[in-house]
Amino acid sequence: MSETILVVGAGPAGLSAAHALASVGAPVVLVEKEQRLGGAPILSGYAKLVPSGEWAKDAIGGMVARVEDDRRISIRRGCTVDALDGEAGAFQARLSDGTVVDAGAAILATGFTHFDSINKPEWGFGTYPDVVTTTQVEQMISSGRGIRCPSDGRKPDRVAILLCVGSRDRQIGREWCSKICCTVSCNIAMEIREELPDCHVYIYYMDIRTFGLYEQKYYWRSQEEFKVKYIKARVAEVTSNGEKLVIKGEDTLVKRPITIPFDLVVHAIGMDPNVDNPRLAPAFGIELERNGYIGKANAYGTLGETSRRGVFVAGAASGPETIDDSIAQGSAAALAAFALVTQLRAVAA
Repeated sequence: MSETILVVGAGPAGLSAAHALASVGAPVVLVEKEQRLGGAPILSGYAKLVPSGEWAKDAIGGMVARVEDDRRISIRRGCTVDALDGEAGAFQARLSDGTVVDAGAAILATGFTHFDSINKPEWGFGTYPDVVTTTQVEQMISSGRGIRCPSDGRKPDRVAILLCVGSRDRQIGREWCSKICCTVSCNIAMEIREELPDCHVYIYYMDIRTFGLYEQKYYWRSQEEFKVKYIKARVAEVTSNGEKLVIKGEDTLVKRPITIPFDLVVHAIGMDPNVDNPRLAPAFGIELERNGYIGKANAYGTLGETSRRGVFVAGAASGPETIDDSIAQGSAAALAAFALVTQLRAVAA
């Protein structure tokens, strides 16, 4: 029997799980396929996080430093898990670097993959350089360069943010809502208006899903304080008139076609299942749900269980998730894994 717990993925959920386990004295092996820890917020250069408003490099960077400084956590960078043999309490994880780790339980915090807007070509990404993604805008902000049109570096006078790019779209096989895109888009719209007060920012939407306490802080504030304009619309295509990008579609409130020119068009990209999930599922002997995310067992028993006893999941690996909830799920999965290993060791003794 092993008391070590394997955590796979060093984004917010994995960092949280590793720290929680180390805090109660459990030895942890943290496996991360990249050379840097921090997951999407660090690797993709996120700016200010929702809802704290903290810079990602500070908030998530602090979590990284906390884990790196903990001697109870062994970090394996640039490494993946090829197979998990054995059973709960006595797993053997075979790593891509040729080592074998004995572990009592495993937590999958392997996150998601950003939707690739190339799969939505009619909306201009890949054709026009001034059609970008929310991730690219986050990078503009976090780098200190500011909001600029990539084609010539000018400050835009008019920006459109298109919601649900890679979400709620049966035509491209993405039927799920990505949960956080609306709120992130509201936040980005306010950041653009804050940096460029004379810039007109429009958000094109099917529905607004700033759930829970986000409604007032982001949706209403962006309209009332920052004068962001919202258009309920069905977008047909993004083209160019030679000088400006042109969004063509239908205003679904007044049932009429609309054509509006813009300097910069932003795709609010959704969350896809991790592209590694088809490999991870057989390696860990677990099931995926029908959309390709890691399947979860009944949450009313033990939070974070998968279809295999002793293997847990946390964060966006099991579906679109916020950073704060991913962090909470990482801690919950850590508690569940620690409890199981403790129980199995007691029985074995």
